[in-house]
Amino acid sequence: MNRLNMIGVIAGILLALALFFTFLLTRPPADPFQASAVTDPPFTSLTYGIQTFLWWDDGSVGLHLDWVRLMNFSHVKQIFAWEDIETVQGQMNFSRADQILGEVERRDLKLVVRLSDAPEWAHPSVEGRKDDDFIDAPPDAEYMDAWADYCGAVAGRYPGRIAAYQIWNEPNLSREWGNQTPDAASYVELLRRCSEAIRANDPAAILISAGLSPTGNCCEIAQPDDQYLQALYDLDFQRYIDVVGMHAPGYSKPELSPDEAEAQGSQRFFTFRRVEDLRQIMIENGDAARQAAILEVGWHTDTSGSNPNYAWYGVSEAQQAEYLVAAYQYAVDHWRPWVGLMSAIYIANPRWTPEDEEFWWSITTPDGYIRPAFVELANMAKYCGDRVIPARAPDSPEALGLVTVTPCT
Repeated sequence: MNRLNMIGVIAGILLALALFFTFLLTRPPADPFQASAVTDPPFTSLTYGIQTFLWWDDGSVGLHLDWVRLMNFSHVKQIFAWEDIETVQGQMNFSRADQILGEVERRDLKLVVRLSDAPEWAHPSVEGRKDDDFIDAPPDAEYMDAWADYCGAVAGRYPGRIAAYQIWNEPNLSREWGNQTPDAASYVELLRRCSEAIRANDPAAILISAGLSPTGNCCEIAQPDDQYLQALYDLDFQRYIDVVGMHAPGYSKPELSPDEAEAQGSQRFFTFRRVEDLRQIMIENGDAARQAAILEVGWHTDTSGSNPNYAWYGVSEAQQAEYLVAAYQYAVDHWRPWVGLMSAIYIANPRWTPEDEEFWWSITTPDGYIRPAFVELANMAKYCGDRVIPARAPDSPEALGLVTVTPCT
């Protein structure tokens, strides 16, 4: 090979290498969560929501909903408890639900209803008393028709007016399952009966599976959320929902990955980003096109040590604010559009006291104190689809409620 040919070959090799490295540098980033598979998302990504407790409080309902509006959050998550609607079997009372929905609609907000909290008459086989010995219990088999009637009655009364339904809460915990061993098959049956009743009466409503509690306990008092979710897929639960519900309590800084937590000697489920593990389970089960909803996200502010079960992962109020804003921004940057609804906890229940665990997760307190997290969430930038509501100064007319801003929907 003569010198000119050699130069040509070398030049060709160098050009090929240059093109290869240019491709590596300019190719689109990897899509480990197959976000591109989500082509018809039920929720705009992101959809900003927060859980409220309006049922038993006449005095603060309007105030709390005005707070949500001031935050530029669009969705309110509220429990329509079966035990409150059908205290006596066969006698349903929707007067309070009518009032709440009316107040929500008056403010151009949207409602996500959680269906749960079975009345005692619906589970006579369960030992103990609700709220004393357990949080919730599923209906006994002979009362499953009554459960379906309740789900169908709510949907039939408000077709087109309720944006979405969350069906039950944390069934992977015994305390949410009548102190019985969590059972995915029983939950799927409960989900099926409720889903079919809602779809028969309000087919446009979005159906969300129960958010699962991140836990490593197994197996009588709790089941790990990843194992439980896989069990749900083994039972084809996705037939009865539009969106997979997830919980993301903040046990650590929001940017910490499950891999990093594990490398530091912690657990994968002690991370906000635990939902990435759950998303991988969706993908492995051929369900990448389905959207997820984060039904609970928050950080606990009890650092006093008064309750060692929770205080060990407590943060300051300033950190709560910082972490919540960072969590929403992380979802914006990394999880769209496979995460749609992202619902913070909580606007406080006026009945809570510092002895209640939920008191410390809230971004307000029952006596009307506004924690820094409320202010920071209200003023942070909101990203919903192609629309952006810019961040605002705390003393701006928008932040003070002097100028109305359409929520991010």
